[in-house]
Amino acid sequence: MATTDIPTSVPYRELTDSNGRMYRVGETDVDIMGRKRKWMVILPWVGMMGISSAEYAFASAEETLHTAHHWSSLHIFWMLGVWVFFQAAVAFPAGKLRESGRLPARWAMMYGALGTLLGYLSLAYAPHVIVAYLGFGMFSGMGAGMVYATCVNMVGKWYPERKGGKTGFVNGGFAYGSVPFVFIFTGYMDLTNFRWVLVAVGVFLAAMVAVAGFFFRDPPKNWWPADVDPLRPPDDPRARRALLKNPPAVKQYTPKEAWQTGRVALMWFCLLCTSGVNIFGIAFQVEIGQEAGFAGGIVATAMSLKAIVNGTGRGVIGWLSDRYGRKQCLIFVCIVLGLSQYGILWSAGMASLPLFLLFSSISGFGGGAIFPMFAAMTSDYFGENNNASNYGLVYSSKLVSGLFGSGLGALVVSNWGHTGAFTLAGSTSLLAGFVALFLTQPGRPRSKGIKPNPQPISRDAV
Repeated sequence: MATTDIPTSVPYRELTDSNGRMYRVGETDVDIMGRKRKWMVILPWVGMMGISSAEYAFASAEETLHTAHHWSSLHIFWMLGVWVFFQAAVAFPAGKLRESGRLPARWAMMYGALGTLLGYLSLAYAPHVIVAYLGFGMFSGMGAGMVYATCVNMVGKWYPERKGGKTGFVNGGFAYGSVPFVFIFTGYMDLTNFRWVLVAVGVFLAAMVAVAGFFFRDPPKNWWPADVDPLRPPDDPRARRALLKNPPAVKQYTPKEAWQTGRVALMWFCLLCTSGVNIFGIAFQVEIGQEAGFAGGIVATAMSLKAIVNGTGRGVIGWLSDRYGRKQCLIFVCIVLGLSQYGILWSAGMASLPLFLLFSSISGFGGGAIFPMFAAMTSDYFGENNNASNYGLVYSSKLVSGLFGSGLGALVVSNWGHTGAFTLAGSTSLLAGFVALFLTQPGRPRSKGIKPNPQPISRDAV
């Protein structure tokens, strides 16, 4: 049964604007799922925290895994690249299955929980590095991709009138959920306890994902909040400002139609560059900090600050984008992320701990803020009905950026050193900011009037 089934006693109307876009109004969030829609922010946030440590804390476990399993550092960094590859690869097919009703949100989260558990079990007990590539890189990555795609797109469906701040908040869980595990993997886990630590972490995080996902529910297609009239500017100043700066898509684009506008390709390239820089920083900031002579605890603190600011920055930039516009904030984030890479390199070269912590935090802000921008912008440009698959197209850039940022990044560091690698990373992000200048909402006409269908449509007739 599709998760969009709702009680048959609640009437609704369908309104059509001058562009032909349909809005389904009249049903409240409580009518549809029996609780306030704020739960579809809180629960996805918990789910995102459950998958965050696999990407953001993994580098902190590198030394223990290297010694315990005799895996080379290059293998471990490529393992992270494989995880990111499969996390991104599953986004589009999972989105198509979700939108067709064949993969309810609850089951997507359960599969994600299983993948999370398998990933940590393989890191603890893999008899060979290939098993770790399969268990952690592939299964955990695919599970995380299902959770990520489900949680991020859930928010946009329930908050179509002001999705930026809410999407950013949920997206933030993908970063700061890893903070305690950075310290656990760096300061507590060692050769005597690594197996039970990894198993305990895997069970705990899988349970978080499963429990949160059990209560997930999608709204009906074209749903619009009953208290926000699409016929005129909302009374709520926050919603009114958000819709002015980021007007809703002129129609519900299919993935093929979205691709034909040319905007998906531009967004794909921008995310390729910026997410690659973000993953590179996650993988090699510990290494450059240790090379600068900072103690392991200090480097862990820097990574934790990076993760905290990364997560918090996603919510902050989402809120700002509702006020000032998604495109403007995206360009700003690209510049911040690029300049911070130069700052990390400069502060490490000077062995200045305060500056290293400062630029690590700024890099965390930039690296995290890009994701809610693209998630919300995809919905703004192409609509909510097919957002899971449309965002899956954009997010598929991580198929490449994960390998570039982690695996290829290791090759660049080995040949050019940290100076060349961090300089290249900073320049790549600035290039993405330039490309973002050309992003515009497809098909937006001058007229924004909305005309209603005056006849209520019963649910049985739809």
